[in-house]
Amino acid sequence: MKFSESWLRTWVNPPLDRTAIAHALTMAGLEVEALEPVAPMFDRVVVGEVITAEKHPQADRLKLLTVDVGQGAPLQIVCGAGNVTVGMKAPCALVGARLPGGLEIKAAKVRGVESFGMMCSETELGLCESSDGLLVLAPEASPGQNIRQWLDLDDHLFTLKLTPNRADCLSIQGVARELAAITHLPFVPLSVTPAAVSGPTERRVAVLDDAACPRYLGRSLRLDHPETPTPEWMTRRLLRSGLRPKCVVVDVTNYVLLELGQPLHAFDEDRLQGTLNVRWAQPGETLVLLNEQQVTLQPDMLVIADQTGAIALAGVMGGQSTAVTPTSVHIFLESAFFAPEAIAGRARRLALSSDSAYRFERGVDFSGTRLALERATNLLLEICGGEACSVVEVTGHLPQRLPVLVRPERVRRVLGLDLSDAVMAGLLEGLGLALEKRTDGFEVTPSSHRFDLAIEADFIEEIARLHGYDQIPAVPPPGHLTMLPSPEAVRSELDLAWQLVHRGYQEIVTYSFVDARDEATLSARPSDVTLLNPIASQMSVMRSTLAVGLINTLQTNLSRKQERIRIFEMGRCFARRGQGFDQYKTLGGLIYGTREPEQWGAVAVPADFFDLKQDVELLLGNGPAQFTVAKHPALHPGRSAEVSLNGISVGWLGELHPRVTAAYGFPKAPLLFELALQPLLARAVPQYRETSRFQPIRRDLAVLVADSVPAAAVLEALQSAAVPGVSELALFDLYQGQGVADGKKSLAFRIVMHDTERTLTEAEIESSVAALLHVLQSRFNAALR
Repeated sequence: MKFSESWLRTWVNPPLDRTAIAHALTMAGLEVEALEPVAPMFDRVVVGEVITAEKHPQADRLKLLTVDVGQGAPLQIVCGAGNVTVGMKAPCALVGARLPGGLEIKAAKVRGVESFGMMCSETELGLCESSDGLLVLAPEASPGQNIRQWLDLDDHLFTLKLTPNRADCLSIQGVARELAAITHLPFVPLSVTPAAVSGPTERRVAVLDDAACPRYLGRSLRLDHPETPTPEWMTRRLLRSGLRPKCVVVDVTNYVLLELGQPLHAFDEDRLQGTLNVRWAQPGETLVLLNEQQVTLQPDMLVIADQTGAIALAGVMGGQSTAVTPTSVHIFLESAFFAPEAIAGRARRLALSSDSAYRFERGVDFSGTRLALERATNLLLEICGGEACSVVEVTGHLPQRLPVLVRPERVRRVLGLDLSDAVMAGLLEGLGLALEKRTDGFEVTPSSHRFDLAIEADFIEEIARLHGYDQIPAVPPPGHLTMLPSPEAVRSELDLAWQLVHRGYQEIVTYSFVDARDEATLSARPSDVTLLNPIASQMSVMRSTLAVGLINTLQTNLSRKQERIRIFEMGRCFARRGQGFDQYKTLGGLIYGTREPEQWGAVAVPADFFDLKQDVELLLGNGPAQFTVAKHPALHPGRSAEVSLNGISVGWLGELHPRVTAAYGFPKAPLLFELALQPLLARAVPQYRETSRFQPIRRDLAVLVADSVPAAAVLEALQSAAVPGVSELALFDLYQGQGVADGKKSLAFRIVMHDTERTLTEAEIESSVAALLHVLQSRFNAALR
């Protein structure tokens, strides 16, 4: 909402400067987004009247003027404007004037002829970007009068950034009413005397759905001089509110819109045929709008129609076929109240924007339709002359304004302010609300222009903002500082994140909405949680895996010439469960490129499966993790594994499948992992174990087993045997080749033994090794190598 300070002060004139008014409005919830002057600073520019205009003796395109500037003797001025004529009045910059842009006017010779000033256009005064010729002033302007005073150029423009619930302030009347309440001044609403009626309006109106249009008013007007130019005061207010003047009928309807907030529309009555019907559009019906855009209407769009079909999109924009022109003598003026739900969204659906739709979809004062119609009628008859017919009115079920109980004690408790009942009543009455005192509080009835007041909390908010948000003391809330429990057996998500950061990973955050094609390619169980209204076609499903975001991030980094990438993400994934949905947190990571950053002391070696496995093992901590062959559609079948803890699957890791790698255009395959987050948060509490004072004993045990026997299964069998004295078991070598039969492989294990009380004897050592060998022979038919 944009308006000038001078217009606002004609309604209410508080003893505050413009900055204080802006602050007061902002603190009351009507944010002033901008406060700017209507014109840049300049001085010594006055109204000048051209007395004579002769051709310059030395230049064909210049004229030699004598100009009356109210100083007794006229000034001689050389001018090159094409529209200069004898008798016209235009701005004249006197010698010594300083114009926008730093231009200073001096007495000078132009082609050998002295010039004592400069006639000015709007561009030279900084009033617009471009102009053709001099700024023509009204004949009433007095020569010598300061041009800033005549054009009111010391005025300032307010721009309000209103919230959607404050449609009542989309007019100068609404802002003035609000400012009067804030500054505790009386507000005098606009009083309009009904226009004299010359006869009945013959045009009939039928409203076929009074729920969509509870009130419709119209009247016929005959204008004597429709070509009369719009008065300068009205044009000025329109321009300063951001509207461009067109013709007097359109300008008056726009002016009343800005003044009272009621959209109006004028039809050329000579183009109307038969009864006007307010109805829903018919399937396939088309309409050419005032902006010359042809739209195909839908059945949920309200229209104004005559016998020929739709002639206007109700509450949004009129039609080209019945538009008024500067020569329209007979017009039909419409003032209606359309329900917000009948207008909301229709303009956006047709890629339209109009001031009428902006107001109707937020709510217009349904009690002001007749006032706006009479105001527009009086202005048109005053400017153009003519006569008005009677008003045709169709009224249905208007919105009900139900009283609401406001309890002073609750107001004080919610706001934390000790306001008296009288102060609260005064603030509410200052808004023009009907208030009735009761033993338990006030019964307040919202005004017809306040659609946002419906419950007690709304009125508490009104009291708070009128009292002033800046007047509410900032009281720090009391609280007790207590140390939160931090169980040693539980890790936080931050601990896991730091663990990966220390391994060279960077955390990313990606959208939960992903492309269905990526889901089908990268997920073992593609998501069936489809969005009804996705924000983009590539964000149509909720993710079931973090791999999509990781792969997309890899693509982005590779396109920016990054060669080594290590990233991870913690986030929620989604799946359908019966009639509802399940969401669970997972941890995913990706590595690509070399094992180590480029440096002089190490050869660049590509990262492989075992590098990623090491990172995953660190995340799993000391838990009994198992890695088994995985069957994942997006992973390489021989370079992937399923991860289990205590026999329960918690995730997977592996190299991207060659087919998928080629589909994404990667030069080489990245490695990924994804783990359920909850199992990773549990960790074993460290237990004290005495450190042996004796030297450990190491024995190596190499056995031959079938090629199909997993090394992890063999190691697990040795560990589960729990042979006394054995403190460490580890696989340190796998060999296949010369000296090992086909179908066999050699596994070499490191066995570390020691006792905390004494040195083990050779017999005890050999007994422990024999026990371990027996386990392998009995379970895997292993042979000592």
